[in-house]
Amino acid sequence: MNPIVFDRRSLIRAAAAGGGAYVLSAALPVWARSGTPGLAAPMATVSGDDIALSIGHTMVSAGGREGHGVGINGASPGPVIRLKEGQKVRLAVTNTLAEESSIHWHGLLVPFQMDGVPGVSFPGIGPGQTYNYEFEVRQSGTYWYHSHSGMQEAMGMYGAIVIDPTGPDPVAFDREHVILLADWSFTHPHTLLRKLKAQGGYFNMQKQTLSGLLAGKDQSAKDRRMWGGMRMDPTDISDVTGSTYHFLVNGHDSMANWTGLFAPGERVRLRIINASAMTNFNVRIPGLPMTVVAADGQNVQPVETDEFQIAIAETYDVIVEPKSDEAYGFIAEAIDRSGQVRATLAPRLGMVAPIPAIRERPLLTMKDMGMGEMDMSGGDMAGMDHSKMAGGDMAGMDMSGGSMNMRDPSVAPQVKMGPGVATLAPMPMDRTGERPTGLEKVEHRVLTYHDLKSLVPNPDTRAPSREVDLHLTANMERYMWSFDGQKFSENTEPIPFRHMERVRVNLINDTMMPHPIHLHGHFFEVVTGSPGHHPVKHTVNVLPGGKVSFDLTADGLGDWAFHCHMLLHMMSGMFRVVTVRREEEGA
Repeated sequence: MNPIVFDRRSLIRAAAAGGGAYVLSAALPVWARSGTPGLAAPMATVSGDDIALSIGHTMVSAGGREGHGVGINGASPGPVIRLKEGQKVRLAVTNTLAEESSIHWHGLLVPFQMDGVPGVSFPGIGPGQTYNYEFEVRQSGTYWYHSHSGMQEAMGMYGAIVIDPTGPDPVAFDREHVILLADWSFTHPHTLLRKLKAQGGYFNMQKQTLSGLLAGKDQSAKDRRMWGGMRMDPTDISDVTGSTYHFLVNGHDSMANWTGLFAPGERVRLRIINASAMTNFNVRIPGLPMTVVAADGQNVQPVETDEFQIAIAETYDVIVEPKSDEAYGFIAEAIDRSGQVRATLAPRLGMVAPIPAIRERPLLTMKDMGMGEMDMSGGDMAGMDHSKMAGGDMAGMDMSGGSMNMRDPSVAPQVKMGPGVATLAPMPMDRTGERPTGLEKVEHRVLTYHDLKSLVPNPDTRAPSREVDLHLTANMERYMWSFDGQKFSENTEPIPFRHMERVRVNLINDTMMPHPIHLHGHFFEVVTGSPGHHPVKHTVNVLPGGKVSFDLTADGLGDWAFHCHMLLHMMSGMFRVVTVRREEEGA
């Protein structure tokens, strides 16, 4: 079966020549009823049992400039790969770069040799080489692919995967659009990392000011002194910000205005993927409610919301039903409010939705330090002895009769203490039912993980036979990131699981940043208090100072990457290998 390639620009041109009121014919498949009047090229779609992909240099446009990037089949984003559940697919990937490359099929259940992580599951694809990925498609839903070599992902090497189910889709819709969110900088990602290692807050241009103090928008002077004594910055929410990033939808910035078409009254499915290197987004469509129907490719019981936060590497499918003959803005705002991107949903090409003002940037709280519900108003902190805060270790903090050091090793005895561990959260909380960073006080509805319930019952009803605690650790000032105080480069031992065992993994975030943690080759159930219908995901965002538990059935034999999906955190050491072996095979 030869690859089928659909060029959306040709479809739009042909449909427009037909003179229809809604320029794309209803005879087209729902996924092809799209279009854009934007300046960047539309995404192609490839399909079939044999697909050829070529990794190479490309140009990326943003903000009226062009810069060098890495793409697939001559473009960034790469083509949408359209597959069918149950098919066997062969993807011949050729690397035309002068360096090693790879493709990881994010969220797909494949043999570990096909997972695409150099040094873990295969050797990588050398310059001029072709590697044949072959596997059976075992699932349906919205996924994506990206490089797992060096910094190529941040340079534009990513694309969407859409897999149609073998049977009827439980989600009814008339039209769909793939929406790939991304961040792009004309500064090379290696340079971004070098600047952050020299100064942790290098890209934070939203620090507190005297005018913010006088206007009552920032912390009080007393609170500032306290946070300064702890060497903490409540505005340190994103490492790399809109000061260098351009934010993109399908390769378009706000001025290029990617546009997805609809006819009023249609049910439109948006397949939203966060393919960013370092940016979590808050997503909303002003004036248009969204019904979430899938998370990370897995169907959930429909839940209506007005806004949700999508962490790096997550996917959400939503249904919108625009009734009016008007343009709606699709707004993806960086969680630190340092920038945003606007796309447009409209009944006709050429329509432009308004760009709202960026909302006031949030401030972190004591809860984001892992100090539970402690009230910091007035700076008293329930009797903390401020004289013992020298050096930022908070050694004399009094918590209702119990002294607890922010680096007290008894909090997490398995953590290797050292310069790479600045703090240990004294009172980490399960925050999966809370609104995420920056959305705590908005007046409309906001999605939380507790709102997500699996559409079908969770397949494995066994209770976990054991628990594994894993701390997300860092020294943010020195830009050191790790699991349990150990960087991957420090000869860390793999995390071992036995084949088909049921394990509860507890992720404890000892840092003041959210971390989207991704496990390759598996899905897991996020423990949210909905037994039997916990949301099934491959990536989970752990809020600052918070903890998340997930139940895993270790059904994927082999060696698997397990890491923070913030690329610079992963590259700096927040990465481990998970091994799954049969009992008789040993470690």
